[in-house]
Amino acid sequence: MNNKVRQIENYVAFALAGLLLSCNNTENAQQGNHEVAVNLYAVERREMVQPIYASGLLFSETEAVLSFKIGGVIQKTFVEEGDAVKKGQLLARLDLTEINAQVVQAQNGVEKSERDLARVKNLYADSVATLENLQDLSTSLNLAKEELRIAAFNQRFAEIRAVSNGSIVRKMKNQGELVSAGMPVFFMNDTGDDQWKLQVGIADKDWVSLKEGDKATVSFDAYPETEFEGTVLRLAEGADPTNGSYQVEIQVDPKGKKFAVGLFAETKITPSQSKSYQVIPVESLVDGSGEKGFVFTMDGKDKVKKVPVEVAFMLDDKIAIKGDLENIQKVVAAGSGYLTEYSTVKVVDDNEKVTAVHN
Repeated sequence: MNNKVRQIENYVAFALAGLLLSCNNTENAQQGNHEVAVNLYAVERREMVQPIYASGLLFSETEAVLSFKIGGVIQKTFVEEGDAVKKGQLLARLDLTEINAQVVQAQNGVEKSERDLARVKNLYADSVATLENLQDLSTSLNLAKEELRIAAFNQRFAEIRAVSNGSIVRKMKNQGELVSAGMPVFFMNDTGDDQWKLQVGIADKDWVSLKEGDKATVSFDAYPETEFEGTVLRLAEGADPTNGSYQVEIQVDPKGKKFAVGLFAETKITPSQSKSYQVIPVESLVDGSGEKGFVFTMDGKDKVKKVPVEVAFMLDDKIAIKGDLENIQKVVAAGSGYLTEYSTVKVVDDNEKVTAVHN
């Protein structure tokens, strides 16, 4: 029990000592007795490009919903979901019983109209039939030929063929099902290397800095070790009414990797247009919160002043400042993390090893 009491007493004494030391340090800092060794960094002005970061989903340029032109019963489907297909490959066919009958019916109609017209021509030559009778049968023959052409066309489109090389993403109907004209049966996409696109939404301030042909890098969770090249292909001319963002399409080079519609990706777009920014080192920024922060600059020989700044963006170990640091030529770099507005500082040569010491 005595040991426990002694341990508690020692702990309390240690805590009180720490508190007193902290108070003394604060008081000394406020009195200007807190000296910190610092380096100064000359504020630079550089032409820089601010990258634009966005995310979106992958899609194929030639996504297609395939259907029959006419209704009927599906006689057979020849592919399943995930199958690779070639352009022109037969994917499904309707039962042709009814369609073939319509073609035969139309052919018979043409033949009858031809016979009727030939008979009336002879009667007209003998002045038995009138010119009106001849014209009516000529019109009937033309209508019968058009009906045959329609029936033959429908017969030809009673099947579905692949519109390009690609893959079957979804199969919505199966053999034996009754479908109406235009009802979706397959959903496919083109898998050519130049067909994969990434669609992302960006803010208006970023949209104005982009143009077609700007380069991008794209990364997928599915391929964490690979960085893909991209090119801005299209820029929307208006904002998306649902969220106010501007849509950008980026063509992505798959580099031989397997892509699929709907893959999530993140991209960094590099505008071709650069802007002039004032630049400071990362270590100069203190008390950063979002785009806001502060830097220290010299205020006399051994005093500092805390100045608010707004960050445009970070690139490597540099920070581009939004706006201008008016009348500020240099900022504190190494040592800024130890400073307060009451600190006394000692400027050391940039080539010297900087060590911050609290006195």
